[in-house]
Amino acid sequence: MRFMLLVKSDPKSEAGYLPSERLLTEMGKYNEELVKAGVLLAGDGLHPSSKGARVKFSSGKPVVVDGPFTEAKELVAGYWLIDVKSKEEAIEWVKRVPNPDGDEGEIEIRQVFETEDFAAVATPETLEAEERLRAEVAAQNQTR
Repeated sequence: MRFMLLVKSDPKSEAGYLPSERLLTEMGKYNEELVKAGVLLAGDGLHPSSKGARVKFSSGKPVVVDGPFTEAKELVAGYWLIDVKSKEEAIEWVKRVPNPDGDEGEIEIRQVFETEDFAAVATPETLEAEERLRAEVAAQNQTR
């Protein structure tokens, strides 16, 4: 089961402050634990929303809105993508996320859909095409 762990933004991350050296060191150790356990698929921090954009779709037309965006608590500052056996295991990994500076924070845990989750609504051809695309992406990522 894949889970995305979404690190919520806060005023400091939205202002573009970089993490402390202490936090970077602790996060490096934590990420190393994820890698050694064989559960980490991806993970990164994100620039503040002031450097981003949103594309809204209205009446069939895309409309681009440049950041920054309000409600920092609703924005994402970083993420991990992990592959574990259960939501409970994902929760246990999140409980171990370092917070050496004692800052307030929140991490949202969301399960990622798998191809088989769509079996009731997709044709076998659509499911096969999805699996081919996933395999192609995995192969491309191996050559980077």
